[in-house]
Amino acid sequence: MDSAVARERALDAAERLFYGRGVRSVGMDEIRSASGLSLKRLYQLFPAKEQLVEAYLERRDAHWRGRLAARVADHEDPRRRILAVFDWLEEWFAEPGFRGCAWINAHGELGATSEGVAQRVRAHKEAFREDLARLVADAGLPAALTAPLFLLAEGAMVTAGITATTAPAAEAREAARLLLDTAPASEGP
Repeated sequence: MDSAVARERALDAAERLFYGRGVRSVGMDEIRSASGLSLKRLYQLFPAKEQLVEAYLERRDAHWRGRLAARVADHEDPRRRILAVFDWLEEWFAEPGFRGCAWINAHGELGATSEGVAQRVRAHKEAFREDLARLVADAGLPAALTAPLFLLAEGAMVTAGITATTAPAAEAREAARLLLDTAPASEGP
């Protein structure tokens, strides 16, 4: 089996197990069993569990942000695109096996002890914030709206992960709508 295929199998298994049960509770032997790779092959690909966690977070970032971007692109109206972020969050929260935000979860488990994991988490959150900033700019709204929209989305993720309901997305969407309805147009450059 070539390295790219083996890597994907390891990452598929890691994502299923790490997201489903938590990073600390899953050992490399479980990843080996779930992936069908030998332990030797797994360690050739990822010499340390931390490297596997970092790769899992990076790959999940690309998938997560790609799915969000596709959902937002379904709308032409720039303000509607901002609200679509919260619609997508509600859909994500309703998925079977939803366990909250993978990056917040990983940071809670390893952020204090793994600089590599903490960096991946910060990079994901910053990229999401930049995505929101672009949506705000495209809608001709003041850049200052980015921070509260980001906090609404992040708060919804945390609350949905804890409560196991989709309600936080709808509540955050309504708060975002109120912000958008009362926001002045951007003054431009």
